Amino acid sequence: MTAMRDDFNPDEFYGGPSRSQQRREALDVLALAGSLMDLTEGELSRVPLSESLRTQVDFARSITAHIARKREMQFLAKHLRKAEDELPAIRAAVEATKQSGRQEAAVLHRLEQWRDRLVRGDDDDQNAALQEFPQVERQTLRQLVRQAKLEAERGQPPAAARKLFRLLREAAEADASSRGSPVGLADDSDPEPQ
Repeated sequence: MTAMRDDFNPDEFYGGPSRSQQRREALDVLALAGSLMDLTEGELSRVPLSESLRTQVDFARSITAHIARKREMQFLAKHLRKAEDELPAIRAAVEATKQSGRQEAAVLHRLEQWRDRLVRGDDDDQNAALQEFPQVERQTLRQLVRQAKLEAERGQPPAAARKLFRLLREAAEADASSRGSPVGLADDSDPEPQ
C-alpha cells in the first residue's frame, strides 16, 4: 500500500484553482465592476475599456434602483471575467484614479488646515504661509485673513474664508504646475471652514 502512495502525483489531478480561490477572484472582479460604476465620466474615459464593456458600464451606471443596480453590477462583472485579458489594464487604471483622488483629498485637507490656521493664528502663521506659498501677495493674504477673522467673530457666513481657501488652492496649483507635478484640483468646490 505504501508503494501506491509513492506513485501518487498531485499535479496529475490538479483541476485548476479551488472553489474558494475562484470565489475570491469573482468577488474581486465584482468589486472592480462596482468601482467602474462609481467613477465619474472623466475618470471613466481614462480607463481602457472595449466598446462593449464601455456600453455595459454606461448602462449599469444609468440604473438607480438598488436591486436592479446590484444585479447589473453582477452582470457587468460577468462580462469583465469574460474579458480577462483586459482586466490588468482596467485594474491599473482604476487604482491610478483612486490614488489620484486620495492625493487630491490630501492636498485639499492640507489647504483647509492652512486656512484654519491662518484664521485662528497670528502674524507668525501668516509669515509661515507666505513662505509655504510664495506666489501669494502679502497684502491680499492679510486682508483676507483679517476679513475672515471678523466674519468668524460676528458669526457671518465665511465668504472671506472661502476666498482665502481659493487663494491658497490657486497658489498650490501654480506651485505644482511650476514643478511639473499636477495637483489636479480642477473642481470649484470650496470646503466650508470649521
